[in-house]
Order: sequence, then C-alpha cells, then structure tokens
Amino acid sequence: MDKDKEQFLKEFGADYGYPDGPKSVDDIRATEFKRLQDGIVYLDHAGATLYSELQMEAIFKDLSTTLYANPHSQSDAGMTTSDIVREAREQVLDYCNASPMDYRCIFTSGATASLKLVGESFPWTYRSCFMYSVENHNSVLGIREYALQQGASACAIDIENPDNSCTGSLKITRHPLQRRCFLNDKAPGGACSLLAIPSECNFSGTKLSTDHVIAVKEDFRRQIEGHNYHRLDNHKLLVLVDAAKGCATEKLDLRSCDIDFVVISFYKMFGYPTGLGALIVKNDAAKLLRKTYFGGGTVDAVIADVDFVKRREGIEEWFEDGSISFLSIASIRHGFTILKSLTPGAISRHTKALCTFLRRTLLDLRHENGTFVCTIYGSQNPKNVGPIVTFNLKRPDGSWHGYREVEKLAALSGIQLRTGCFCNPGACAKYLGLTHQDILSNLEAGHVCWDDCDLVDGRPTGAVRVSFGYMSTYEDLKKFVDFIRSSFVSVHIRPHASKETMHDALASSVSGPRNVPLEPRFFVNSINIYPIKSCSGFQKESWPLSSTGFLYDREWLLKSLAGEVLTQKKVPEMCLLSAFIDLEQEVLIVESPQCKEKLEIKIKHGLHGYDDSVNVWFSTAIGRPCYLVRRSKSDNRSCLKRKNGHAICRESKDGLNFVNEGQFLLVTEESVRDLNNRINSGHEASPARGSSTQIGPDRFRPNLVICGGHPYAEDTWKMLRIGREPFTSLGGCNRCQMINFRCEGGRVRKSSEPLATLASYRRVKGKILFGILLTYEIPGDFENGNYPLLHIGDEVYPDEFSTVVDKS
Repeated sequence: MDKDKEQFLKEFGADYGYPDGPKSVDDIRATEFKRLQDGIVYLDHAGATLYSELQMEAIFKDLSTTLYANPHSQSDAGMTTSDIVREAREQVLDYCNASPMDYRCIFTSGATASLKLVGESFPWTYRSCFMYSVENHNSVLGIREYALQQGASACAIDIENPDNSCTGSLKITRHPLQRRCFLNDKAPGGACSLLAIPSECNFSGTKLSTDHVIAVKEDFRRQIEGHNYHRLDNHKLLVLVDAAKGCATEKLDLRSCDIDFVVISFYKMFGYPTGLGALIVKNDAAKLLRKTYFGGGTVDAVIADVDFVKRREGIEEWFEDGSISFLSIASIRHGFTILKSLTPGAISRHTKALCTFLRRTLLDLRHENGTFVCTIYGSQNPKNVGPIVTFNLKRPDGSWHGYREVEKLAALSGIQLRTGCFCNPGACAKYLGLTHQDILSNLEAGHVCWDDCDLVDGRPTGAVRVSFGYMSTYEDLKKFVDFIRSSFVSVHIRPHASKETMHDALASSVSGPRNVPLEPRFFVNSINIYPIKSCSGFQKESWPLSSTGFLYDREWLLKSLAGEVLTQKKVPEMCLLSAFIDLEQEVLIVESPQCKEKLEIKIKHGLHGYDDSVNVWFSTAIGRPCYLVRRSKSDNRSCLKRKNGHAICRESKDGLNFVNEGQFLLVTEESVRDLNNRINSGHEASPARGSSTQIGPDRFRPNLVICGGHPYAEDTWKMLRIGREPFTSLGGCNRCQMINFRCEGGRVRKSSEPLATLASYRRVKGKILFGILLTYEIPGDFENGNYPLLHIGDEVYPDEFSTVVDKS
C-alpha cells in the first residue's frame, strides 16, 4: 500500500470501504464490477450509477425461473406479478421511511415523468404560486409552464446557508414574480400552491436537510401571506422534493418532514432498470390532483358511446395508465438488496470520504507561480454536500481551460465524467456568475446545450463534474487526481498561446535550431485523395488541383436515413471502405470486405443523389441504412479572409467540399517520426502501456505528406509554394479521437494513441494540434478541365521561420 493511501485511510478509514459491511469495497469491485478492471474509471454516478453484475445475475435468474404476466390479468401468473409489484411499492416507501398509511407509490417511466405528472395534474388557479429553487433540474423548471399557462404566478428563490450548518438559519432571496396572464382575483374558493426543491443539487451537490425544508416552506407561507392572495386557512401549501440525485446515496426520511411529493429514479440508485421511476405522494395531496386522461387499468367502468366513466378508487390505479413496466418493477428488489446489504448510511459515509478528500486535494493544487489550479462550486462544508465535486480549471495566467478539453483528455486516460450544465441552468448561472444577458449573448453566439462551445469570450459556459457511487474506490480518485496534476498543473511556466507567443509554445516541442531561416529543402513525399468523407482513399504519383482542393477529394459523403452525416466517429467501420478514382474511365470505384462486388459509379453523370442499388450497397458495407450524397458542383473561387496579413477564414462554402475546415491537410514525415519516438519512449517508461507501436502518416488522413527539415517546422509556415502553386496556411489541425482508430485484419480497433501522446505536448488553448490546414490560392479560373497538377517530388518552398498564424 502506498503512503498516500495509508494517509487517506488514517483519516477516513472508519468511513471508507464498508469496514463493518459484508464485503469491502475492494471485494465488491473485484467480484461485481469486473468490467471496470481494464483501467476504466467511472465518475458520473450523478448521471447514472452502475449496476452490479451480481445484481444482474439475480435479475436474470429471477426472470428465467419466474412466470410473470400482465398484472391486469386474473391468471395465477398475473396475480403473482401483482403481489411482486405490491411488494416493490412497499420497498420504495420503506426506503424513504414513508408510512403506507400516509403515502402511496406511483410507478412512472422516470423522475421526469413523475414531475410532469404533478405539473399537469396540479390544481393551478390564478391564486396559486409555483415557488422553486433556482438550483433545480430542467425537469422541475418545466412545471412552471403548467402554472403560468393556467394563470398562476411563479417565483424562483435562491437558498443560501451562511453558517454552513445542517440546522442553521437560511438566507432566502426571492426573484421577481412571474405571470403571463391576469384573471379575476375576486372569485371565491381556495387555492393550492407548490414549492419545489431538490434534496441534493445535481450541479453543486448542495443538500437540504429536513430542517431546511421546513424553513423554506415557512418562508413560502410568509410570501403567500404577504401577497394577500386570500386567507391562509383556505390556501394549501404543498412541497415537492426532487430526490432523483439525493436518494442515490442518502435516504429521505418522510416521517420527520411534511413533504407531499417525492420523485426518485432507480437507475440513479442502483443502475438498473432504466426507464422506471416513482412518485411518492401523500394521500391528502393525491386527492387534490386533477387528472383528465384515463387509460387501461384506471377505470371501473366505461360506456364507449356515452360520456360515462367511473374511475378506480386506488391512488396508484388512478395514475398508472396502461400496463406498468412490471418486469422492470420486479427487478428493483434486487437493487434494493444491494443497498440494504451495505446500508444507505454506510454508502453515504463512504462516498462522502472520497468527495471530501477530492475537494481538499483539488483546492490545494497550485501552479508553479503559486496561482490556484481549481475553482470548486458550492458549499465547502462536507456535511452540506453530496458526493459531487463540480469545478473548472485555470491556467497559470488566470485564463480558463474549457470543460470539453478536460472531458476529452480524461477520456484518453480512461476516465468517464460529465461536463456542461447538467440540465441545471439556474445553478450553472449562479455559480459561474452568468447574468441573463450573458446567457442570451452566449445563445446568440451559437452556444446551446450539449455543444462543444465551452468558452465564450474566455468565460466558461459550464463546468466539469465528478461524482461518486457506492462502488467508487480510492484508486479511482487517485487516478483522477494524477490525471489533473499531469495534464493541467503547470510545472514550467511558459506564456500561453497568444498571437505573439503561439510560435514559442509550439516550438518548445521541436528539436533542432530555432528562429533561423529554414535551410533544408522540403519535398512532396505522398499525395492522398479521399473521394468519400471518412472512407479510405488512395495515393497517386500526381493529381489535379481544383477550386475545392484536390479534384474529387471528399466530394461524396454518406448520410443516415434521418439525414445525419456519417463519419468514422459514429461509424468506425467506414475506414474499411476504400474509394478510388479512375480519371481515364471517369469512374468512382468503391470496395468493401462486406460486399462481394466492387461498386462503380460514373463521375460525369452529375448526379447528387443515387438510386437504391447504390444505397443498398453502402448500407451493406457499413452495416446500417444509409445513402450516398455528392456535393453540388461549384467553380466559384474561395474567399480567403485576412487579418493583419494572416489567413483567418477556415471555412468558405464555395471553396470546400465535405471537409471539416481546410481544403488540404499537410503533415511531415519528421513530425510523425518525432511523435513515434515519444510514443515508444512512453511505452518503455511504462510497460503497462503495452508494446511499442508505429503510427504512419496515413493515420492522420493527410492530403500531402512532406519530407525534409525539422519536426513541426510546418507550424510556422504562413505561405508556401508547392511546385509552382501557391498555398496559404490556416494554422494547425485540431485532432480528435478519430486518429485512434486503426484497421487490422478487416476489423476496426481503437486505442488511446496517438492522441494521448499528442495531448501531452501539442495542446494549445484546449486544442491538440498536429499537421496544418491549407487553402489553395487559385491563380485563375479553370476552364475545359485544364487543372494544374501536383507531383510526388515537387519541392516545397515555405516562407521564413516567423510568427505562426493565430490558431486560437
């Protein structure tokens, strides 16, 4: 055992690892989570925790040996299923310490469906108010639509805990009241209002104790009273708690707090089943709900051709339309068996130990210049937070790393985590300091949920979240901390990639003379054309240039039947397709190991879509339905924008085929050789990484492979001439995990290389750069197919070693 773990256990050994449980956490991982033994670290338990293999074996045995039937049937199997469903309801209530005398368990398709059920059935009137914490999930915020649509008001509140205690006073800040329409406020009758809060915020991990729930409800009561809706004795205040995240590691005690609605999600508690949740509803609150629709199993009698229906009396039967997911419901008892064997209290202490240690470790990290590496969001009191650590990382100069950069690099290290706002826009805005105008400006700048736009004007639009589950270990935590230290903690300070210092940042990875004119000559060593986007291409001794790059390069692509562009990122098998252009025969030839016959397509037909036979061939080749599309031909010149003499435009619709950014991609043999040396030196230093390997230039799908000069000399080129033809550099090519795919023996394999090694020394402002993108400076219009040619052996004349193009 290493010294760091000894120190950790010295402080947290009484809580970590289930010392009083039937199994230690190490035994649990070794016997029930074998799929995590290949170096995978899973840290997204707030998104979905993992199911136990022992749990799944019990479920499979149960389903294999028990005859289940629709519980609406009166057969023996149907009655047996009904009994198991009843027992499952009792287990859910027992887990939340809810008396069956006071509460009912309604099964739904998930926590969101439970919240929607409350929102659409709640008796909203113009006197109602929907009050909710800003730190709520979108699925809670969606209830606001029902309230406002029916004339009720809505009000967000910000809940702060100044003394960080579990029982102390809260600071509650009310946001402006919202209304959409104004109705007659003198009509008689009572009203119901709803308060919605999370038991644990899925962004910050902030928890609310039962004492806090009571305090917030009292503040809600004072607000209702202050707005003089009408007498409070005729106004019911109901409380909804979103426990989807909180119940995963800590039980909710409904005997100690007056809560009317609780929503839970089972896959967040024990991984399986998905698509099943529950609404725990107080009997008195259920009677207030107004349900319009009725489905199978919810009625005692219906007359089909007359407006008559008699609904069932049972609360569960009233709300569970149609046949419930009885096989999934039968499965949850095996999940509860796991939780019960460890006990929720022990799970809470175990995950809290990991979370507390990680928070402290991240907060202690410093760059060499003494600046903090990590900003953590939410309360720093371990008693008030669940097993979530949400943060962003800073560079030594104070600028932010984008969260997508962290996520991509973590994936290369086998670490699975979550980034973004986690469907909690209120908490995200609160902790990141985003105003309403900031959010609208980010939207106008193109940022939407789930995109890669992690920084706007240098400020984060989201964060990185690490969350622990009952099977998480110290080793998971240590691997993550080591990853942060090695990837984001600066040991040797260097100016970060600005327009003036980009050259120095990249040049630090190059061996050889610096800041002198390039003396060696460069030559074209390989010419590659890829007719179909993301499919293999071919090499030629010479090839024509066109207004869009190499003639016919990426002029075709495959789309799914839904219109989605298919690439190797989504369909790795596309690399097994090889495409070739026969200029003399004017035909595109495509081969696949999945198809006996080659496919030949006439080029000059000018078709932009193809018949069924062509699309069936490609569907067979990649193993999914798709169709082939050709780019509409355009001979318009590309418009190259410039700024201070540098090329800055990476996209010109008239000058590009189906490429991502530039017309050409250029790599050098020397840079590839240096990369291989680094990869293999890493393998020697760490035998666990496996045997040495050689990455060929083709792994990067370049159009041009150049030889001569020093590694990474191409980083500095602004303008160059190949043979007689002029080109302009658009800067470095940002690499993705596609370069980790390789074809072996007709199969596609994926590793962490070469991207992992590139990330260790070629990372600039969140981008992993290798090779450069070029655009062709067209000297004149092409007429009658008079295209200039590039040849293998052509000399390459770059400009002198000078400031590189700004790639930020």
